[in-house]
Amino acid sequence: MRTVPGRTDHVVVVGAGLAGLSAALHLLGAGRRVTVLERGPRCGGLAGREEMAGYRLDTGPTVLTMPDLLDEAFAAVGDTTEDHLDLVPLHPAYRARFADGSQLDVHTDPAAMEAEVERFAGARNVVGYRRLRRWLTELHRVQMRSFIDANFDSPLSLLGADLARLAALGGFGRLGPRIARFLPDERLRRVFSFQSLYAGVPPARALAAYAVIAYMDTVAGVYFPRGGMHAVPRALAEAARRAGADLRHGSEATALERAPGGTTIRAVRTADGDRIGCDAVVLTPGLPTVHRLLGRSPRRPAPLRWSPSAFLLHAGTDRTWDGLAHHTLSFGHAWHRTFQELTRTGTPMTDPSLLITRPTATDPDLAPAGRHLHYVLAPCPNLHTGPLDWTALGPAYRDRLVAELERRGLSGFDGSVQAERIVTPADWAAQGHAAGTPFSAAHTLTQTGPFRPRNLVRGTDNAVLAGCGTVPGVGVPTVLLSGKLAAARITGVHRRPGAPV
Repeated sequence: MRTVPGRTDHVVVVGAGLAGLSAALHLLGAGRRVTVLERGPRCGGLAGREEMAGYRLDTGPTVLTMPDLLDEAFAAVGDTTEDHLDLVPLHPAYRARFADGSQLDVHTDPAAMEAEVERFAGARNVVGYRRLRRWLTELHRVQMRSFIDANFDSPLSLLGADLARLAALGGFGRLGPRIARFLPDERLRRVFSFQSLYAGVPPARALAAYAVIAYMDTVAGVYFPRGGMHAVPRALAEAARRAGADLRHGSEATALERAPGGTTIRAVRTADGDRIGCDAVVLTPGLPTVHRLLGRSPRRPAPLRWSPSAFLLHAGTDRTWDGLAHHTLSFGHAWHRTFQELTRTGTPMTDPSLLITRPTATDPDLAPAGRHLHYVLAPCPNLHTGPLDWTALGPAYRDRLVAELERRGLSGFDGSVQAERIVTPADWAAQGHAAGTPFSAAHTLTQTGPFRPRNLVRGTDNAVLAGCGTVPGVGVPTVLLSGKLAAARITGVHRRPGAPV
């Protein structure tokens, strides 16, 4: 594994999101002095927090899986997750509701899920589910140690026994057809393949290897931290501060000062005139901001392709609906057409599949007494695939979405709304996200693993990337890992789970 050469005593981390805070903790644990620069007034990055008429909104991810990666970050400085967070396992992990009126609770406990699958789709699908669960578990085992929790110096780094194992498992086939081999029921297939959308590729075209995301959701378990998802970066920041990190909020990095010769970054300059000398720098903002700071975009054989975006409706309401779990997947009739619209034609979904999250089901304190908070995520085209005028379209699309929710059983939703906020691709673009998507570069074959933007930056000796735009990729678990991998590039220390700290 290549590492930053020379002294690395003092590291500046740009961005106090999940990736930056993970990097900071792993660096602190390896004895480095760390300064974290965050342009906003609080930590979190995409996993931010907003107040809305007494409602406390999580502005980014709502699904937390693989809490063992949090354990690793806290353990780097001698803490535990339990010292900082109260993580509640969700049962069910999801509730799936289908256009034909059927409903499935997705359990991570195998016996509970087998019983639910039998009730929902019959004994034949139970046999398939057992085989699928074993396959997902083995897929995760092989990928985690060699392809996800791994730094790549070149595509040759892929070569090894685990590459052969992944091929034997069918990881280089297509996700949709592979899931269909296990599950005859088309509705069940959706539950175990919709996750590829997080990676920016439809199930019919996604690598079967991305079923590892379904492992995280449906086998490893889904959790919710009391206080909301923003409690996670807040806890990471507190652990870093206790361990000696200098966290500076309201401090925007605007330039990287280079030593004579131009390959070594010796200081980070901020908008308010500070100059922070450093031996190495970890850059975690979106790729457009990173490239601006570096003064160049890396050359690639083809331009980056971006993932679909998301339209969000945050709604504080005076009621809720019994049919909703903490996380509810609401599927329309359409499936293949939905992905065609999102990734090819660039039009909003005509028959949408939605994620509805009700955080107050687990933590009522996120809303005023007697009120409820609902977060509705509708995948939508990014601004490259669908260059739509969301300033004009947004309010009308909100009304269309609410009407669809009411048709799907959430009667009276519109009248129950006491406060709301919508977020469109235009808003994501204004925050600096390329193509107006918070999900960054899509995980196509040519943008995966060693072919994804590297975390070691060509043209600099001591700049390392972390975040969803680099390896391993998009999602809370992988972003936490990206911070760990960035720290390893600086310290030379890459601990595997279970290794002594």
